[in-house]
Amino acid sequence: MKTENYIAINKESWNKRTEFHIESDFYDMDAFKEGKTSLKTIELALLGDVKGKRILHLQCHFGQDSLSLARMGAKITGIDLSDKAIVAAKTLNKELNLDAEFIVSDVYDLPNHLKGEFDIVYTSYGVIGWLPDMDKWGEIISHYLKPNGQFVFVEFHPNVWMYDDDFKAVTYNYFKTEPIVEEEQGTYADKNTQVEFKYVCWNHGLSEVMSGLLSNGIEITDFKEYNYSPYDCFSHTKKIEERKYQIKPFGDKMPLCYSIVAHKKN
Repeated sequence: MKTENYIAINKESWNKRTEFHIESDFYDMDAFKEGKTSLKTIELALLGDVKGKRILHLQCHFGQDSLSLARMGAKITGIDLSDKAIVAAKTLNKELNLDAEFIVSDVYDLPNHLKGEFDIVYTSYGVIGWLPDMDKWGEIISHYLKPNGQFVFVEFHPNVWMYDDDFKAVTYNYFKTEPIVEEEQGTYADKNTQVEFKYVCWNHGLSEVMSGLLSNGIEITDFKEYNYSPYDCFSHTKKIEERKYQIKPFGDKMPLCYSIVAHKKN
């Protein structure tokens, strides 16, 4: 599949999703506007005190996490492929009287739209599956990190993406192969939405992700796996604690998320 084809397909998909996500209970916009953070305990612990830090947030969707970081005192630049998501993020930024910056861009094309270096590059949950090349991803992260700058990453575990949506059969390869092209009705934030979304994605095993960082001068200093998801976004989930969900057939036996903290070598 040609690069421009997957970008165009996914941009259209996320433009469609955005209008439903903004209004969904999943994103709980009313509570967010009243001051509730959208960030989860995993990334809050990894990020630590961000006051005064320049943070680049890759694949920021319509900006809730970016603006949560801005509320914590960070100077945020959020980027996303979806122009409708970025319009929504800018509107929300203005409404909340914050000073985040938002840019429409594909991750790989970002150097054509943004200059400078950052203290932290951050990205999380359901992001790398939309990107075909982890080495190029690592190159972009390295490009924007200042020397000794920190990369903070939280993602759903690649084990999860091997299964069908009902978690009854192993359907997909753990390792990256050909692009996965699918159509679905509904979205993780509103499964009853009567709209179809076509999208293109890839699975990336842990070694591929880590190699993409290491080969670009980014040293991994912390790696963790978690047997829960902080989002109730899968089928057959059960709540085990506040903001912690497991998939019933797996219980606590399989990781659902992982995190990486890394630093750019000086």
